[in-house]
Amino acid sequence: MEDLTLNIKKVLIIFLLLFVALISYFSYFVIVRGEEVAYNPRNQRLAAKRNAVLRGTIYDRDGNPLTKSEKTGKSSQTREYIGGTAFTHIIGYNSKTYGRSGLEDSYDKDLMAGSEFSFFDRFKDPKKLENQIGNSIKLTIDSELQKVAYNQLKSTGLNGAVVAINPKNGEILVLASTPSYDANDLEKSWEAIINNPNKPLINRALSGKYPPGSTFKVVTTVSGLENMADIEDKKFNDKGKLTFEGTNYTLSNSGGTAWGKIDLKKAFVKSSNVYFGNLAMELTNKKLKNTAEKFYFNKEIDTEGFYISPSNFPEIPFSNRSNIAQSGIGQSEIQATPMQMALVASTIANDGILMKPKLVSEIMNSEGETLKIIADEELARVTSGNIANKLTDYMRLVVTDGTGKKASVKGIEVCGKTGTADHARSLTKEAKAHSWFIGFAPQDNPQIAIAVIVEEGGAGGGYAAEIASKVFQAALK
Repeated sequence: MEDLTLNIKKVLIIFLLLFVALISYFSYFVIVRGEEVAYNPRNQRLAAKRNAVLRGTIYDRDGNPLTKSEKTGKSSQTREYIGGTAFTHIIGYNSKTYGRSGLEDSYDKDLMAGSEFSFFDRFKDPKKLENQIGNSIKLTIDSELQKVAYNQLKSTGLNGAVVAINPKNGEILVLASTPSYDANDLEKSWEAIINNPNKPLINRALSGKYPPGSTFKVVTTVSGLENMADIEDKKFNDKGKLTFEGTNYTLSNSGGTAWGKIDLKKAFVKSSNVYFGNLAMELTNKKLKNTAEKFYFNKEIDTEGFYISPSNFPEIPFSNRSNIAQSGIGQSEIQATPMQMALVASTIANDGILMKPKLVSEIMNSEGETLKIIADEELARVTSGNIANKLTDYMRLVVTDGTGKKASVKGIEVCGKTGTADHARSLTKEAKAHSWFIGFAPQDNPQIAIAVIVEEGGAGGGYAAEIASKVFQAALK
């Protein structure tokens, strides 16, 4: 009898443990992971409750709506993207079939009602949510500038990106990428979008990674000024090309031009590859890499609501001198996003201080009352104000006397640096090099810093500089 009682107790204990495990498992998914499940676009059971809440609006910096939601039934609604294709890579999409992307995804909880769509709302009748309206978000984007940048890119017929930032506070004014697609027509055009060889789903401004070419000479110059006390007085005899013992590789200036005895300033303005290749070798890979990392190469930039792919600067063995020389002119294995290069320009414009890039300025409720303000944040002092000022003077001369004349705007002191970046296809002569321009304006009180890339657009003093000029003109008119 005792054995039977003991066995019954064991069975009861096992059942009790199983019951506790089941309750714990249920509680974990309902309480801990419940919010994640509730906001998962594949959760059809909660779709009616989500659609009962009118999705909040996304506004530009001036309060102009970029999205519009309308009820089509008690538990159904439509979402219209008023801004069109120019804003698709910023806003993203909200689709029953394909889920969410962009800000529609990262701010979904706010747009679906914020704190009001709580744990208990998951069990409410949809009728009780019918009058609920989601929170809205205000962007830092300037709609007019965004359209100018996007249309200028589109007019080239080539892929590319434009990023523009307020260097003083990190607010992103422009985030344009081509090609784009129409989020209003996603269901009909999805197959065409995903099969497009130009990959329109990629936000090239944040995720496109390219050799930065001569725009990287800004970083190399900062490294030289920081690490070599006599660099401004030191002259180098530029014979038009650099050769490397034991290799067939030659590093040449554009067009093979030999600049003769030049100093740092002239080398920067004329964009001498020979000078900067030699400078990179004198600096060593370790010092140049250290400077690049101060500009946030090889690092993730902590952002709110969006993601920037990390840019890369390689570690190169001392014996590989040709590769070290190439790194000084933005080639080698360097890969940079347009956002990264906009941050390089922004840092120089802001006296050597790098501000955290910001895309959303505030979250508001349906009555327009502010719930949260996204504060400005300093990421790092990258270099001294004195060095930043020297780079500013050099970059001004690039636009007045050097390779960046097409970036000029009458009445505005534009500063910049062009880049003509070789890539796999251009090295085999199958395509042109990428066209780059980075810069800021006006010189004495910068209000906007920019990076432009036009894929296979040729010389940086062409397409990229021309687009930058149009954006500067529109921003500072």
